[in-house]
Amino acid sequence: MGTPDLPQKRLPTRVDTPGAPGRPCSIAAALKIVGERWALLAVREIGFGNHRFDQIAINTGASRDILTARLRSLEAAGVLYRSLYNERPPRYQYHLTEAGRDLFPVLAALRDWGDRWLVEEKPTVVEHTCGHELRVVSSCEHCGGRLDSRGGPAVARFQAPGWSKSGPVED
Repeated sequence: MGTPDLPQKRLPTRVDTPGAPGRPCSIAAALKIVGERWALLAVREIGFGNHRFDQIAINTGASRDILTARLRSLEAAGVLYRSLYNERPPRYQYHLTEAGRDLFPVLAALRDWGDRWLVEEKPTVVEHTCGHELRVVSSCEHCGGRLDSRGGPAVARFQAPGWSKSGPVED
């Protein structure tokens, strides 16, 4: 079964609606969809080429009911889609949409951070097709300047009305 033509648009879940608690933030919006452990681990497995539920469950360690809920929420959010591979009984496999594939750099950054700070030996090494280990580098698309470990030389400009660096602005 082929990949369906999926519209390339913003995902429907938004957390920056007026009246929502806390600072309006794209990080908060992203975490609403993928901020739970099993969600990102499911995306990891599908990205590794494990498309069937049983493979994803075994490789993530998620219970079947939790994994079912996460896969449904990721599908509803437009991060993945499922396709029927067996009619009787109905069985589905899971595939990433463009939005899901755009999570690869996020997963790579989390893997790099975990390799540096949490494990003695890297459990997985990802190599680029050039043959070298793939490492995430954050840089400015315009000038190529790299983001350093302290966040510099980037400066946040707060655009949400009523908010500054320190928080809500008093009227």
